[in-house]
Amino acid sequence: MNQFNHVNASTVAEAASLKAGGNAALMAGGTDLLTTLIDYINPTQPATVVNLKNIPNLDYIKEESGMLKIGALARLTDIADSSVVKDKWAALAEAAGKVATPQIRNMGTIAGNLCQESRCWYYRSANNYFHCLRKGGVICQAVPGNNTYHAILGGSGCFSPFPSDTAIALTALGATVVTNKRSIGIEDFYEVLGNTLGNDELVTEIQVAAPASGTKQVYSRYALRKSFDFPVSCVAIVATMSGSNVSDCKIVLGGCVTRPWRVTGAEDALKGKAVNEANAEAVGTEAVKGALALPYNKWLIQLTKTLVKRAVLSLA
Repeated sequence: MNQFNHVNASTVAEAASLKAGGNAALMAGGTDLLTTLIDYINPTQPATVVNLKNIPNLDYIKEESGMLKIGALARLTDIADSSVVKDKWAALAEAAGKVATPQIRNMGTIAGNLCQESRCWYYRSANNYFHCLRKGGVICQAVPGNNTYHAILGGSGCFSPFPSDTAIALTALGATVVTNKRSIGIEDFYEVLGNTLGNDELVTEIQVAAPASGTKQVYSRYALRKSFDFPVSCVAIVATMSGSNVSDCKIVLGGCVTRPWRVTGAEDALKGKAVNEANAEAVGTEAVKGALALPYNKWLIQLTKTLVKRAVLSLA
């Protein structure tokens, strides 16, 4: 990797100022950043790496007046193991516990998991070999290339798969991302080519309101290996039950999409219905309606349909 200046930021304001100064990268756990530096995946390398771990009081996990508040530097391990999170926000605990390996979860932070760079193998190619659409190029190399694990939903020029587990659960839970400048509903935090953070902006907190009484939650994923791998496809469902029927729900897909993908048609197919085989099948069908298969990833449509169906049945 190239040489760079290493700065220990002591406050959020200092980190934001250094980021705004240009050609600087923020580092929390570093599990994603270091691989991008070692492999030279970006067109330019940062002149400065800003260490965020010295900023005090950003690793908390707490509940205040029915609101879960998680500091940006809270480790994924601590979120997965937190009794507070497990009690009311079980989908998030489950998702955090599925990320990578125990060693990586011990280092990785919630903000880092939300803000990680694309895992598309063209984007991550060493030495910036493919100057793809996300890097200012003119095409997505996955379209004419090997697109076995690329997105089937949300593609608009770029078909990069979305890698974050926690973002899918947080979207289903209706989370808010708090930065040093504003609060953003997580559904507005992502766009096709990344996220909406400004040059002088960094995540400071995640907020999630307590689910309604009678809510059931599930997070389910498929990966090629049980540990380490990013999800090929995943789904989070947060459903409010009325007896044996689902009165309200959110269903969000990940992995095989370009960003957290809420499937409102699938939600409508489940609302007011009982959890049974026929209804779960219908929800799975709706979840992949409009999916666009590239030459090698058609298999992801059936996989995702089945994954959603099984997730719905687990609500029973």
